Amino acid sequence: MIDEQVVLVDESGRAIGTEAKAAVHHAATPLHLAFSSYVVDAGGRVLLTRRALHKPTWPGTWTNSCCGHPLPGEPVADAVRRRLVDELGIVVAAVDLVLPEFRYRAEMPNGMVENEICPVYRASWTGDPTPNPDEVADYRWASWQEVRDTPGLSPWCLLQLDELRDAPADWPIADPSRLPAAAQI
Repeated sequence: MIDEQVVLVDESGRAIGTEAKAAVHHAATPLHLAFSSYVVDAGGRVLLTRRALHKPTWPGTWTNSCCGHPLPGEPVADAVRRRLVDELGIVVAAVDLVLPEFRYRAEMPNGMVENEICPVYRASWTGDPTPNPDEVADYRWASWQEVRDTPGLSPWCLLQLDELRDAPADWPIADPSRLPAAAQI
């Protein structure tokens, strides 16, 4: 098993170093680069996933399709494609940047913190995923309204829904020059 590294960033989104993914999330989690993605099928439904029950952050919580961290030197869009394969067995040709500047900080009741600059992407794919049980406990396809009405979504997903009001097919593709510097690889 490799020691997966995440990219640490300063307040302006510039890379300032790396830290082991296994050690980065705690009560004083440093700001780091991540991503969120929404997989949308031909009928406009969104793939929601329920995080594995043993995950250290938000175990068992329903959320967007896939989240993760780009490796040092890895373009974020490539990281999205890599994690879709790793977590869901989904291979997509293209991903669209929709929220280049999304950032959030969320604290769990036990004090564990997520603190991420987290660009958001949309991917198109139709079929049934093959979830990796180390990452995903469950999944379901949902209409955009059902997604918006789902109780108990992850904090980052709820914040993204505030910015992604329209149906996924109507999300404009964002200018990649608006990505934080650490993500402009």
